[in-house]
Amino acid sequence: MFLINGKLKDWRISDKAARSSEDAAYVSQQWINELKPEVVVTEKLESALRKGDKTKAIIAAIARTGDHNYLLDISVKRSQEFKSKYEEAVALAKRYPEVAAWVPKKRRFFDNEPRNTVIFEALSLAEIVLRGKTDAPTTEK
Repeated sequence: MFLINGKLKDWRISDKAARSSEDAAYVSQQWINELKPEVVVTEKLESALRKGDKTKAIIAAIARTGDHNYLLDISVKRSQEFKSKYEEAVALAKRYPEVAAWVPKKRRFFDNEPRNTVIFEALSLAEIVLRGKTDAPTTEK
């Protein structure tokens, strides 16, 4: 998610970045070079209890890439303000209609999580920072 003054300007999903922490660092570096953000927001790893080790390594790689580019890295605890991530996605799509077409359908218990949920998880983290409901930044340069 790429926001300027609270307005959604760009959003992306990368299959390549999801393959490994090395690929995540490579893709995030490309996006940093292109978009030139000032801040990188990631999920606080110690509170990401439902994330697997691979996902945590990917998140850490993205945060390190931001740090290597002298960006402000803010790690936030993901809050659960809705009954489900699907209800959260619908609410976020109302505030950011640009991503309404990406709202994932609720999955059946035996299905994999829809790929598009990552868009709304990222947007939720960005909103936590925008609302000022975060701890101090992890890195500031």
